[in-house]
Amino acid sequence: MSKYDSLWKYLNQNGNDQLILSFEEIHQILGFEIDHSFLNYKKEAKEYGYQVGKISLKEKHITFSKS
Repeated sequence: MSKYDSLWKYLNQNGNDQLILSFEEIHQILGFEIDHSFLNYKKEAKEYGYQVGKISLKEKHITFSKS
């Protein structure tokens, strides 16, 4: 079980082909702020049918797409 499981499940339940979530929205889903470790965990999204696309530090959002 990963600390990001609730985010992956949220994506899976959403079902959109593409989803852009702000860091704040991700914080609300997870209950904690994402950190640098997210880069190590992002490959887990594929298990839920998504891939992590653009991570924008400037705009503070992450793009997720169905894989």
